[in-house]
Amino acid sequence: MSRPNVLFVMVDQWPGALLGSAGHPVIQTPTLDHLARLGTRYPRAYSECPICIPARRTVMTGTSPRGHGDRNFAPALEMPALPTLAQSFRDGGYQAYAVGKMHVYPQRDRIGFDDILLAEEGRPQLGAVDDYDMFLAEQGVAGEQYLHGMNNNDYLHRPWHLAERLHVTNWTTREAARMIKRRDPRRPAFWHVSYTHPHPPLVPLAAYLHLYERERIDLPAQAAWAQERLPPALQTIRDYWPIRAVAPELQAIRRAFYALCTQIDHQLRVLVGTLREEGLLDDTIILVSGDHGDMLGDFGLWAKRLFYEGSAQVPMILVGAAGDGRVPADHVDERLVGLQDIMPTLLSLAGLPIPDTVEGLPMVGERRRDFLYGECKENALATRMAHDGRYKLIWYPTGNVVQLFDLQEDPRECQDLAGAAAYANVQRRLEDVLVSRAWGVDEAWISDGRLVGIAAGGVASRADRQFGGQRGLHYPQPPLSDPSRPVGSPG
Repeated sequence: MSRPNVLFVMVDQWPGALLGSAGHPVIQTPTLDHLARLGTRYPRAYSECPICIPARRTVMTGTSPRGHGDRNFAPALEMPALPTLAQSFRDGGYQAYAVGKMHVYPQRDRIGFDDILLAEEGRPQLGAVDDYDMFLAEQGVAGEQYLHGMNNNDYLHRPWHLAERLHVTNWTTREAARMIKRRDPRRPAFWHVSYTHPHPPLVPLAAYLHLYERERIDLPAQAAWAQERLPPALQTIRDYWPIRAVAPELQAIRRAFYALCTQIDHQLRVLVGTLREEGLLDDTIILVSGDHGDMLGDFGLWAKRLFYEGSAQVPMILVGAAGDGRVPADHVDERLVGLQDIMPTLLSLAGLPIPDTVEGLPMVGERRRDFLYGECKENALATRMAHDGRYKLIWYPTGNVVQLFDLQEDPRECQDLAGAAAYANVQRRLEDVLVSRAWGVDEAWISDGRLVGIAAGGVASRADRQFGGQRGLHYPQPPLSDPSRPVGSPG
């Protein structure tokens, strides 16, 4: 039996709840919903570190942030000397190609792929002119992709300003379809398609905004705990994105975000159609996932870095090759899943060995984890998570604030159960998970086996002189800059 092809699609900053198949009341995702009917959806899938670079290092190495060395967002940190997902496929006789956002350093590091066509969100100052930039130049619009004026790290929005075919979502799809057509027919293929949206800038095609014009856009979740004094990891986010909590403004942001999602969903049909017409669809494993989500105003919070469902939960849909009973059709699997599980899942389904360095578990078969550990940042904005599949404990070391949620009874995390006598055993068990997994700076935040954290003072919010990493005219290309300096976040 010949080995199956693999199509691995990643989206950026797409909350796991934004799927019709997950019961969302507004979002239009017909393609992803169809894939969910053909395969298995994992509603308990999470990013172990919900920031772009650490999350992608986890995906590509099958390891936790501790394993690959980043839980902070380190733009100039090279990939560790570990077997990668792409190299493991190539070692197994596969051709391996990628299109889109990789977020590695240096940008032209192929991390095991035969070749990569890059779309790196306008980062030529880090040392590479990407392939999408070159495409735009060939089309006579060199450096004009950011003349819409919107920002890559905030929630201003407007329709895309250039021709539809020049949008990065459409470019990524077209180049991926061409890669499928240009395959070597004698060998199986591993294709990675990595979309840069719905991550801001919020610039969908006007046609997709029109799809949502008549919809009643849902509003962000609210909770009593969010009205109380917040730890710095949360308050700094509110200060960094001072978006008015008024319904029309919140709905307009969500409408633009949803439009970007549906644009990607429809473009996925081009990839599916290409596989079908090339006679490959039945012989191709398809996995769709994301690097992390976006709070989208829930509890007055935005973007990522947090372990609430909006930020940490990711879409995860797996479709096996036709007739592969290991991936049941029209199935919802409630097991706890992390991004570290993508690599062993795809390798095992393809019949390839899993490197010993991999920490993740295949998402198929009987093995299950008892808990999932999450970790983000090492400074005053640090946050940690312990999740057992039903209960989720979130810890903010600065101020030593603990929250506990029962996701079975309270899926929107509106009721904080921390400190409640009825849940004392649950809380202690999950706190013990955090203690047992502590490393690095965390060890100073624990004493005698208990979480003690650090004092909450000294975290100042200030206006952002960098305008969140605002892009400008990109022709001629911006000069090189310090690659280790992150922009676009509160810290």
